[in-house]
Order: sequence, then C-alpha cells, then structure tokens
Amino acid sequence: MSKRRLGRGLDSLISAPASTAPAAQPAPAEREDAAVAQIPVARIELNPSQPRQALDPDSLASLADSIRQAGVLQPVLLRPKGEMYELVAGERRLRAAHMAGLAEVPALVRDVPDERMLELALIENIQREDLNPIEKARAVGQLIASIELTQEEAGQRLGMDRSSVANLLRLLELPQEVQDMVSRGTLSAGHARAILGAPEGPARLALARRVLRDGLSVRQTERLVAGASGRSRTRAERSPQLRHLEQLLQESLGARVEIRSRGAKGTLLIHFQGHEDFERLLERLTSPG
Repeated sequence: MSKRRLGRGLDSLISAPASTAPAAQPAPAEREDAAVAQIPVARIELNPSQPRQALDPDSLASLADSIRQAGVLQPVLLRPKGEMYELVAGERRLRAAHMAGLAEVPALVRDVPDERMLELALIENIQREDLNPIEKARAVGQLIASIELTQEEAGQRLGMDRSSVANLLRLLELPQEVQDMVSRGTLSAGHARAILGAPEGPARLALARRVLRDGLSVRQTERLVAGASGRSRTRAERSPQLRHLEQLLQESLGARVEIRSRGAKGTLLIHFQGHEDFERLLERLTSPG
C-alpha cells in the first residue's frame, strides 16, 4: 500500500484557497492566508531544514543589486512561530533583501507542518537554483528518511525519475574527500559516478586524485575503472552500441549494469548496494508490466 501523500509541493501551498488551509494561529494584523503581506526582516528566522549549506556570494550580491533596483518580485514563504515567523522557502531572496537594506519583504504566510519543511525547502532550491550534487544527495536522503518515502515517491515529489534519485544517492558512498571535490565543483558528477565503479575505500580516493591531476575525461575515467576492476582492454573498447544498451539499462534500473558478450552468447551483470537495493531491483524485475 502506498504511503499517504503529504502534498504536491510549493504550488499546493501558494495557490491553495484559504478555505482549505488548516486553522491559523493568532498572528499580527498584516497576516492574511490568501494575500501577500509585508513582513519585517528582523522578525523572520531562517529555516533549520534548509538543505543548501552555502550560498554563492557573487550570485547573492547580484541578486541584492537587482532587489535594490526592482524590489523582491516573488514573495518568500513563511510560517508563524509565536511572535516571529520561520522561513519555509526563499532564503536567497531573504538574504539578498537584507544585503540590499530592505526592512520588509513580501511574504506568504502558511501553517506548514514540521514534516514538510525540508521537502519544501528542497523543492524550492531544485526549482530555482540547483544545489550542488552532494548537497542535493544529502537533502534527498534526509527527505526520504524523515518522512519515510520510497525512492520512487521522492522522485515524484521532486520531478525526477526513480533511477535519477538512486544514482544521486549513490554519490554519498564516495569517500568524504571525494564528496568535497564534487561539492566544490572541482570534480564533476559524471566523474563521481564513474569513480563509484572502483572498489570501495582508498582506491576511489586515489582515482579521484588522479582524475584531477591528469585532467581525465569521464570516458577516460570509466576506462581506468574498468582496467582497475580486472576487465580486459576488449571490454574498455567495446562497441558504442553495447555501451548505449548498458546506459539504457542503468537508467531504467538505477543500478550499474555490465553486458559481457562473446559472439551470440553473453552475461548480463546487475550490481546492487545492500539488501534494500537488491529487494528493489528484484521487485522491479519481477513486477508485471
């Protein structure tokens, strides 16, 4: 039985009519459930569930300059917290407005339950300015754990297919130093996924360092991983058609797939990461349709 949906995301809160909202707590006179209110910046606390760990200072300064000229064009989303308000979504706009010297910002105020704070903050970041891959992976993992979603359900909420969610979460299997490389942008997510094909432990870190040192492409990294895994040069130089079929299967299953062929015969290998991943793949492969 599928888990009960908690909502469709930001649009379900922003566009919902006042009659469908839960009963509101007493709040200042300027608050109206169906209207944009001007809320003092000093009365807004940041979202503790914000998945973004760092905001690009140049991007923030550019947004502040725009706000000085045109104001905040899109309201932030808040929820009441006693005499204060807590930010649900819109941290970049709030910080930039503060930098621009604004005393108030336009806001929508909604009664948002605790279990939806991370979900909405994550959706807001993905829709407007992407998190780096590691931040996104951590946030998606936290979202799945905090409200007990399956990977498929998380993907539906975030506008991603299930295999993309699975591939994203696999980045967290990398050593911390390699994750830091991806967070800084010195190592691409494509390189990181290729490195995941190497044995766990020091081999992955050594490979990441070599990729940076030698300026290896993703394809070169994949070939290096294939060699380190004891595969033959013939496999590393397989036909583009075979590699394309592997990619299609990997995207469909959300798992690393290998096709080893010899003439008309061959072997299809599907890699899994633990019992839960094995059960997911088994259900995917045996479900009708």
